Amino acid sequence: MNGMQQSASIILIDDDRELGTMLTDFLRPDRLDVTVCGSGEDGLKRLASENFDLVVLDIMLPGISGLDALKQIRQSSDMPVIMLTARGDDVDRIIGLEFGADDYLAKPFNPRELVARIKAILRRSQPEPQDTTQLQLGDIELDSRTRRVSVGSNTLRLTGTEYEILRCLLETPGEVVSKEQLSERALGRRLLPYDRSIDTHISNLRGKLEQAGNEESIQNQRGVGYTLIPGA
Repeated sequence: MNGMQQSASIILIDDDRELGTMLTDFLRPDRLDVTVCGSGEDGLKRLASENFDLVVLDIMLPGISGLDALKQIRQSSDMPVIMLTARGDDVDRIIGLEFGADDYLAKPFNPRELVARIKAILRRSQPEPQDTTQLQLGDIELDSRTRRVSVGSNTLRLTGTEYEILRCLLETPGEVVSKEQLSERALGRRLLPYDRSIDTHISNLRGKLEQAGNEESIQNQRGVGYTLIPGA
């Protein structure tokens, strides 16, 4: 989303009415429209009938849980999802990322931080028409114009975060890319202490590559970062 001039639509699935009002007020000046749903069931219905650019999804919801809603979203869509979790609830945080969330934010939080996360994810989730980069390593191919990634004849379904991580690794094959660099590039934020987000996204990406027939491409350089080599 170039310069954030283009309008975008956000769906907030959270029963916190005050948060819904706050987020709507904070995002309106940036031409970001917010639809608020108070339950997972309502949110899934709206997602099935309308188009949105990003989901902000609370884990603690009345009725269907946020994690179950996320699993249903990921069955048919790769749109960006930011999970809202309880502070210190590391298990839910990691499970949310494993289920395909792009990022998370622990409650209570500064509303400006949530807005910053939303803007960062929207910026990197939109294809740039002038970007015609094509990257290839072994049987992995990435076309930035279409944001299509394939392994041989298999097309990969990647979240926006997974796509950015893979692109970053493909741009520097054989070189170690630090987790700090990957966080800045893929999440639009600096890596926080004890933050396992990048590790979890790498695990998901590695699993998708292996499922498509590419094995052992992403190697962990313990304590440093990750490197991409041609698959075995």
